[in-house]
Amino acid sequence: MLSAPPQASCSPASPRLRRLCFTLPLLLSLGGLTNPCTAANRLADATSPYLRQHADQPVDWYPWSEDAFARARAENKPIFLSIGYSTCHWCHVMADESFSDPAIAAVLNDGFIAIKVDREQRPDLDRVYQSFVQALGSPGGWPLNVWLTPDRQPFYGGTYFPPADEGRRPGFTTVLQRIAGAWAADPDRLRAQSTDMLAALSSELTPAPDANSADTVPDWPTLRNAALDRLAELFDTTHGGFDPAAKFPAPVTLEFLLDQLASAPIPADRERARHFLTTTLHAIVRGGLHDHVGGGFHRYTVDPAWRVPHFEKTLYDQAQLIPILLTTWQYTDDDSFRAAAVDTLAYLNQQLALPAGGFASAEDADAALPGDPTQHREGAFYTWTAAELAAVLPAADLDLFRRAFAVRDTGNVAPAHDPTGELAGSNTLALAPDFAPTAAEQARLNACIDLLNTHRAQRPRPARDDKVVTAWNGFALSAFARAAQILDDPAHLATAQRTARFLRAHLYDETTGHLARSFHDGQRDAVGFPEDYAALIQGLIDLYETDFDPTWLAWARELQTTQDELFWDDAHGGYFANAATDTTVVLRLKVDHDNTEPAATSLAVRNLGRLAALFHDDDLLNRARLAARALAPTATREPAALPSFLAATGWLTGDAQQALLHAAPGPTTDTFLHLLRTHPHPRRVTLRIDATSQAYFAPRVPLIAALPDETPTAPTLYLCENFVCQLPVTTTAEVLTLLTPPPTP
Repeated sequence: MLSAPPQASCSPASPRLRRLCFTLPLLLSLGGLTNPCTAANRLADATSPYLRQHADQPVDWYPWSEDAFARARAENKPIFLSIGYSTCHWCHVMADESFSDPAIAAVLNDGFIAIKVDREQRPDLDRVYQSFVQALGSPGGWPLNVWLTPDRQPFYGGTYFPPADEGRRPGFTTVLQRIAGAWAADPDRLRAQSTDMLAALSSELTPAPDANSADTVPDWPTLRNAALDRLAELFDTTHGGFDPAAKFPAPVTLEFLLDQLASAPIPADRERARHFLTTTLHAIVRGGLHDHVGGGFHRYTVDPAWRVPHFEKTLYDQAQLIPILLTTWQYTDDDSFRAAAVDTLAYLNQQLALPAGGFASAEDADAALPGDPTQHREGAFYTWTAAELAAVLPAADLDLFRRAFAVRDTGNVAPAHDPTGELAGSNTLALAPDFAPTAAEQARLNACIDLLNTHRAQRPRPARDDKVVTAWNGFALSAFARAAQILDDPAHLATAQRTARFLRAHLYDETTGHLARSFHDGQRDAVGFPEDYAALIQGLIDLYETDFDPTWLAWARELQTTQDELFWDDAHGGYFANAATDTTVVLRLKVDHDNTEPAATSLAVRNLGRLAALFHDDDLLNRARLAARALAPTATREPAALPSFLAATGWLTGDAQQALLHAAPGPTTDTFLHLLRTHPHPRRVTLRIDATSQAYFAPRVPLIAALPDETPTAPTLYLCENFVCQLPVTTTAEVLTLLTPPPTP
C-alpha cells in the first residue's frame, strides 16, 4: 500500500478553507495510492533562475510549452509537472535526491514527459494544480509534483517524495513506476477520471453566483467586524500571531488590523485591533523572524514562539511589511517598529537592489558552509555557535549579548524544531521575551551587532534569485514611496522613482501596453498577470502622492484600463487569474482569498477607490463596487480569508478623503504635506496642483478646472469627503485643526 507523501514543503500553498474529497477508482488503479495530503539545455536559456538550476540534470526537462504537449500527445505519455521556485529548500532537496539521480531520471524519462515550472513566473498554473492537490486532501506546498494527461488535465499529485521507499512510505521511483503502469494498462480510464475530477474542481472553485447578489449591496462594516471576531478566535494569546504552530508574518492580516485600528467605529474594536497588531508586530520584530544582524525578515518560523526561522528572505514580505511597520509607528509612537522598517529598507538597498535597477526576488535559506563551499546547510549564513560569538564579541559585552538573545553553549534550537539536525549546536538570534535593555545596554548591543555583521559578511552568502517580478517590485515601489513620505527621506523617493523607471523600461511593452511578469538577464517573459498590474498601479499611486508628478498617475490609469481589458469578468465582475488568450491553462480561475499577497481583486478594489477619489470619478468607483461584489460571497462565508480585501472596501463606504493642495513647492507647502503625512487617514488621497499638474488634471476633474489659473502665493488646502469639499484653509493652524479629529465619544 502506497501511503501519502510527506507534506514537507517550503511554505504552505494558499489555504483552501473548503476542499473536495475525491474517492475515485483511480486510486486503486495506481496500485493502492491513497490521497496525498538530458536534454537539459532546454532549460539553460530560460528567463527563470529556478529552471536554470535544473539545466544540467539527467531529466529530459521541458519548459511549459507546446513542444512538450505535442510530444506527450504524439507518444501518448502522461506529463510529469514539477513546480517550485529557486529559493525553496525542499525543492533543492528533491532536486538533489531524485532529479539528479541518473537511475531515477531514466525511469522518469522513459515513462513521462517532464515539465519544470517556476511558480513565481506562472502563478496561474501553480494555483490550478495546487488547488487540485489540495482537493486530494494535501495541504499543498512546494515542490509541487503533479501527473497530467497529455491534455494537461491532472490525475494525481503531491508535494515532496523521498527518492526511495521508507517503510510504508513510497519513494519517488515507486510512485513513477506505478503511475506509468496504470497509464500503460488503461490510459482512457485515467483520462475519463481526470475529466471528472477537473469538472468537480471547476464547480467547487467557480460556483455559480448568487442570483440576488447583483442587486444587494453587501454590508461591508459588518463583514469587517466578522473578520475581526474570527481573528480574535485565532489569535495566539501567548505568542501573538494567528497560526497555531509555524508562524508567518501575514502582511494581509496586519494590514487589515491596522485599518481597523484607524477606522473601526467602535472604540473597543479599535483597541482589539491595536492589541492584536502590536502584539504580533512585537513578536515579529523581536523574534527570530527578524534578522537582527543584517536587517529584513525571514519567510516564517517553524515554532509557535517566533524563535526558529525558515531562513529564506523574499522581496514580497519585506516590501509589504515596511509600510505596515511605519504606519503602526505613526499610530503608536513605538520606535521599535520604525527601527525595523529602517533596517529592512537598508536590507533591500544593500542586498536585493540590482545594479541596473529593480529588486531581486529572494535570497535562499541555504548557504555554503564557511569551511567547505561544497556543502550547504539551511541557516548556515545566519546562525552562530557560542564559540563563534565569544570569538567575535568583546568579553565585556558577551554576557549581555547572551542574555539578550538567550544564547546557549549547546545551541538554543530545540530538537523538535530541527528534525534534520541541521541547526544542532547553533543559536538563532531572537530577543528573550523578558529582556528590556537600558539605553546604555542597547548601545552596547548595537555595537555587538555591527561586529557580527562585519564578521558575517565574510561567510558565503545565500544564493539570490535575481529575477525581477513586476508585482513584487510594485510592492517595493510602494514601500519606498511610503517611506519617503513618512520618514521625509529624499533618498527613498529617489529609489522609488528609479524603480518605476526601471519597470517602465524593462517590464512594459510600449506598443501593446502590456506588462511582463518577470525580467532576468536582459530578457522579459511575455505573460503578465492581474496582480502585476494591480501591485504596480498601487505603487504608482503611492509614488504620485510622494512627488506629485502626474506622469505616474497617467501610467497608472493606462495600466488599469489594460488590466480591465485582459482580466475583467464581464459576467460577474472581478478579475480572472490569467488572460483568456492563454489556452494552455485548463481552468480559468479567480483568486478568492488573500494569502502571502493580496488577491488581485483586493488590490484592484483599493486602486479603483483611490483613483476614483483622485479624479472624482464615479465610473471608477462603480467598477470598484462591482469588483468587490465578486468577492462578497467568499467574504461572507470566510471573512478572515480576505483581510486585505475587507480593508479595501472602506473605499466604497463614502468616507474617503481628498486632500487637494493648491500650491507650488516651497517651505510652507512642505509644512502642509508634513502635517498631512503625520496625521494619517486610512482612506485619504493627496493631490498637489501647480501650474504644470493643473494642465493634466483640469480636463479630467471639474473641481480642479475651477481652480484659479494662477498658483496662489500662499498654499491653499481643500479637504473633501465623498467629493464634497470644506472651505479652503491657508494657515498651518487651520490645517492642523482640520486634520485633528474630534474626541471619540
